[in-house]
Amino acid sequence: MIFWIVTGALALIISGTMAAAAMRGRAGEQSPAAYDLEVYRVQLRDVDKDLARGTLTEDEATRLRTEVSRRILAADAALQAAHSGMDQPRAAGPILAAVLVIAACGGSYVLYASLGAPGYGDLPREMRLAMSETQRTQRLTQAEAETRAGPMPPGPAIPDDFAELMVSLRKALEDRPDDLRGLELLARNEAMVGNARAALAAQQHLVTLKGDTATADDHTFLADLMVISANGYISAEAEQALRRALVLDPDHPEARYYLGLYFAQVDRPDAAFRVWRSLLDDSTAEDAWTSALRVQIEEAASRAGIRFVLPPLPETADDTPGLTPPKGPTAQDVAAAQDMSPEARREMIGGMVNGLLERLGNEGGPPEDWARLIASLGVLGEVDRAVAIYAEAQDVFQNDPDALEQILRAARAAGLAQ
Repeated sequence: MIFWIVTGALALIISGTMAAAAMRGRAGEQSPAAYDLEVYRVQLRDVDKDLARGTLTEDEATRLRTEVSRRILAADAALQAAHSGMDQPRAAGPILAAVLVIAACGGSYVLYASLGAPGYGDLPREMRLAMSETQRTQRLTQAEAETRAGPMPPGPAIPDDFAELMVSLRKALEDRPDDLRGLELLARNEAMVGNARAALAAQQHLVTLKGDTATADDHTFLADLMVISANGYISAEAEQALRRALVLDPDHPEARYYLGLYFAQVDRPDAAFRVWRSLLDDSTAEDAWTSALRVQIEEAASRAGIRFVLPPLPETADDTPGLTPPKGPTAQDVAAAQDMSPEARREMIGGMVNGLLERLGNEGGPPEDWARLIASLGVLGEVDRAVAIYAEAQDVFQNDPDALEQILRAARAAGLAQ
């Protein structure tokens, strides 16, 4: 109520000032001609006084009276002209004043009703923190979040031979449900073919079996699958998985990204910005989370009342002596391709991909190159080739969990895995 009283009073004061000016019809009480006329009349009286004192002769007095009278007539004519030009019709002032009052008061109300938040109460910092804590304690469970999200969309089409491998893997896990390696493969491959909730069930069982030996990657992947299964919502169980991952590895990038997303969902943009800003400083352009992070961090900063300018994409070239840079499309290559036509851009990236594919087939390469190849094939829309390369990379690096995680991130970026 206080808000409306204050804003109403301000609107009335401003509109009243404009209305008074409109009613007055001119800027001053008198025109300059009126002052001139008064001066000339005084001069005319002074002529008579000077004649009586003998300081002027009769001829001089007559000449001065004639000159001053001429000026009086000119000033009076100017005064009449000023009055006729400054006067306004009798009804014009009140009408204009009423229009100004209605426009100022009514227009302000209409603008606030459409752009403001009528009826929205004051939210001091303590109240906002209390509301955030309420949202945190009332988070949906994973089951509730999945029910609200509804059925999952179908995953990408996969080659027949890969589908047969998935059937065999599922059958093997039915016979050996506690096979850790089999569960790990099942979870990641179910995620890759778009069966996020089946992958989640396998990963939950895997983390339970591992117990205290579960790694930060295990817990983060579990949280990742929970978020995907809940259509982006971070449930209470997903938050717990993220917290466990960050206890084991405080610098885990994906866990940090999801923690920032959690803070954003519980209306703590200040905390989300702090987490994401630190992660952004530690990330490269090719990290799977970077694009999503850059899209959301400015909004978090704005909601938190923080002035923040998004920095340019970080460079990814490796200048370490003795290392050969990967022969695939880099961030610089992609940036250079932005000004090309779609056909030229596709041809350029395709040539780089073919070169990388040939080198990996003949010489092999580190997981970074395999990840870059998978991501590039995804950009080109060659899903079948990307799926085949992803499956081959899993075989090549089956004993290297870190490499598998890096390759999985590339598959997610290419839309092959969830």
